[in-house]
Amino acid sequence: MWKELWQKWTIDKPAALGDWLRDVFVVQLAAFLDRLTLRQVIAFIPVVILIFAYYHRIPIPPELMLVGDLLAYIDVFSALFLMGVLTRAATVLFIVRQAIARAARLLGSLPERMQRLDFRHRREGGAKNRKRLTGRAKDDDGENFAVHGVVLA
Repeated sequence: MWKELWQKWTIDKPAALGDWLRDVFVVQLAAFLDRLTLRQVIAFIPVVILIFAYYHRIPIPPELMLVGDLLAYIDVFSALFLMGVLTRAATVLFIVRQAIARAARLLGSLPERMQRLDFRHRREGGAKNRKRLTGRAKDDDGENFAVHGVVLA
């Protein structure tokens, strides 16, 4: 019984503590550092400056207290700048799409325009769309006639 107790408290418990310490200080710390971004680091700098300022053993000039505000202003300015660049990019993309659509329309109508320039086979402008008379109506005694879309009987 004493041997089992001795083994549990001298080998098993410290090994479990070592596993827990490795998990916290190696595995979880590595996962946190993988997720850490530059923006988060910059946002944490004012907190570090405040901690040093309230520690009172190291004198910090008041200018360093304003570094946090400066970093916040840089963050806001970069967001506004990014929005400005994106709106300009969207405008340029819209203009390029319009130019491509206009060029495609022009190239699509190019064969028809080339035929129009051929004066040897020129046709009347509305010849394709004109209705042709295929035959006369059987009741052709001239009683009904149309004047400007009105039928008189």
